[in-house]
Amino acid sequence: MRLTQGLCRAFQVNPRGIATIEGDRRRTWQQVMERVGRLSTGLGGLGAQPGDRVAVLAHNSDAFFETYFAILWSGGIIVPLNTRLARAELAFQLQDAGVGILMFGQEFAQLAAELKSSLGSVLRCVGMDAPGSAADYSTEALIAAHAPASEKVRLNSDLAGIFYTGGTTGMPKGVMLSHANLASMAVNLIMSTKIDETCVNLHSAPMFHLADIGTFMTTMVAGTHVFARRLDEQIMLELIERHRVTHCFTVPAVIDRMARHPRAPHTDLSSLKLLGYGGAPMPTGTYEVARAVFPKVDFVQGFGSTEMAAHTFLGPQYHRPGADPEKLKSAGQTCFGYELRVVGPDGLDLPPRQVGEIIGRGDNVMQGYWNRPEETAKALRDGWLHTQDAGYLDEQGFVYITDRLKDMIISGGENVYSIEVENAVSRHPAVHECTVIGVPDAKWGERVHAIAVLKEGQSLDLEALRNFCRESIAGYKLPKSLEIRKTLLPRSPAGKVLKRELREPYWAGHTRSI
Repeated sequence: MRLTQGLCRAFQVNPRGIATIEGDRRRTWQQVMERVGRLSTGLGGLGAQPGDRVAVLAHNSDAFFETYFAILWSGGIIVPLNTRLARAELAFQLQDAGVGILMFGQEFAQLAAELKSSLGSVLRCVGMDAPGSAADYSTEALIAAHAPASEKVRLNSDLAGIFYTGGTTGMPKGVMLSHANLASMAVNLIMSTKIDETCVNLHSAPMFHLADIGTFMTTMVAGTHVFARRLDEQIMLELIERHRVTHCFTVPAVIDRMARHPRAPHTDLSSLKLLGYGGAPMPTGTYEVARAVFPKVDFVQGFGSTEMAAHTFLGPQYHRPGADPEKLKSAGQTCFGYELRVVGPDGLDLPPRQVGEIIGRGDNVMQGYWNRPEETAKALRDGWLHTQDAGYLDEQGFVYITDRLKDMIISGGENVYSIEVENAVSRHPAVHECTVIGVPDAKWGERVHAIAVLKEGQSLDLEALRNFCRESIAGYKLPKSLEIRKTLLPRSPAGKVLKRELREPYWAGHTRSI
């Protein structure tokens, strides 16, 4: 199934239904369909051809939603950019993907101007809200000036998007996902969550991230999308009440802050049917608080990665009072049509409850990494995606994640690859050697903690280190704490830093979700 098929269906079965809500602006599926077609014509006039890459740098909005589908309608490939990245990181991704058109939200006008200046005439910039100093065009002008285009129909196997993720080598990798990959993810979750046209979905995860699963799910069932450019727990509560939101997918840390907000007990949340979460299992304490505040709401969990999105599902029945508390520590069972195995170093299946590497296959598994054949071959072997996540399966097929072979840090639902931070820290002139680990944090679950050994006679404090690193990595990746050691870091006989040994003192008395 091509992704635009969901938009066509929504227009056909619910043309007068409310498709999008942002602030006081509401648009029907008929209006959205026309605007998508007109914007698609406009993109074609800018030279966008089927297979061309078009990047989007914007906060969640109805404009982002229409742009998303206009790119696909044109036969293009969307490259959603993480809004929290530094300019250097964004420039690398734009060049790596060969992007010719950058669509940007008004909050990123200055950044778009800097990118355009650094990349030269290769990049054409389109303001998604209004023309600005960086904009060669605006989406509203393109929509007003053009008639709707016919769809450039793509095959299921055609590339739909390139989603960048951190790499173990320190360089981001573009994950190639086809129409079939993303459609499979959405259809699977529709079956699991049992949503229909009455769904009113709050986009609480950033739309550049695959965690914002509602983009395709809600469209396929012709439901309603609710957007806000800035979200915190109070705004989320207000939007749920105001727009009678039924579904919301986020991370445990956000659910915890919503539940603990003083307005929560006084907000009408009777419309809310389901709170979905991912990124990590929900800590018991967080769940107990959330359950008490949202007693009639069902909770669900999904596990996956950019390379293999939404592969498992832990349903409402495992979150309700009286359910087996052990299952809450799991990431659920394999979704419909997918497969999951836990294997040893020899590639053979391990018995239940024995830890090994988690591998999976199914229609949701990526096509590969953009322009990285060697890394693709390493990850995709004999039809299976090797996740480098360690865990085990129980006797009923529930998967438990016990560690990340990539030493990934999950902070507030964002994946931080330690090697990226280490590369930045190691460049500081005072640093002799360093490593980065995740340590417990009351607000974010984990925080980025840097451990450094300094050169003789040098000194360094956290603020100076953060300011230094800010030029090369995003703010959320910056170390939030710093430990200076006078002795060299512990290493294995092979010379690798023993991160597990370094983590143990911090995690004593805590349960690490990964």
